[in-house]
Amino acid sequence: MTEQNTTQNAAAAGTFALGGDLEVNRLGFGAMRITGEGIWGEPENPDETRAVLRRAVELGVNLIDTADSYGPNVSERLIGETLHPYPDDLLIATKAGLVRPGPGDWRPNGRPEHIREAIEGSLSRLKLETIDLYQLHRIDPEVPAEESLGVMAELRQEGKVRHVGLSEVGVEELRQAQEIVPIASVQNRYNLTDRGSEKILEVCEQDGIAFIPWFPLAAGPLARPGGSVDEIASRHDATPGQVALAWLLRRSPVMLPIPGTSSVEHLEENVAAASLELTDDEYTELYEVSV
Repeated sequence: MTEQNTTQNAAAAGTFALGGDLEVNRLGFGAMRITGEGIWGEPENPDETRAVLRRAVELGVNLIDTADSYGPNVSERLIGETLHPYPDDLLIATKAGLVRPGPGDWRPNGRPEHIREAIEGSLSRLKLETIDLYQLHRIDPEVPAEESLGVMAELRQEGKVRHVGLSEVGVEELRQAQEIVPIASVQNRYNLTDRGSEKILEVCEQDGIAFIPWFPLAAGPLARPGGSVDEIASRHDATPGQVALAWLLRRSPVMLPIPGTSSVEHLEENVAAASLELTDDEYTELYEVSV
């Protein structure tokens, strides 16, 4: 890795007006991995974790995505303890709707009373009066979607939430939600090798909704020696992960990747992807490759 590649800034990714009024750099940070193994409990190295959060802000990251279920509660608490008082341009996005009985165990809970309880905990841990982007982590199959989204709309009217987002939804669910409350973002799994959310990505583009791809670094067999990603990375003196992120940023102007890590070195590598420019041929090669 060259010195130039390790001193870049997230601003090189360009910006997006989330919800139409919150300008963020398009390369953000996902805070799931700053907890313990299995996304459970305290991190193995709390000092490194805090250093990652501080360094992210230094590198121009002004969108940090977390959830009350990460830890649970650990990720939000660490963000609040480390970064508060926040820079004026820093947007903290969090989520409710999944509960954690144990390590590796994730269960939906979209009951309105649970969401109301959850937001009070998130506001307290993050030391905020308003959450700029509050996302329904999953639609609970046991709870009518209009009930879960209805309480999100109420929280928005009460000023506890500025914008509402969804996670792991399809086009029909998005359209249903939009009848209840304005939707500012969709967070679905999407990367070079998993493009099952193409249709809803296209709808997000049409509607000006942020699309936040989770698990963005995956490149699968394309990153193997001699694979498309590996060859392109070699040409740019980059890593396969940087190529995967650069491709996502090129894929759509509404795309806001949020790669996560518990390592400062890996964070710097990810942020350097903001300045990696793929050629038209390289982008097309990766777009058309069969995965």
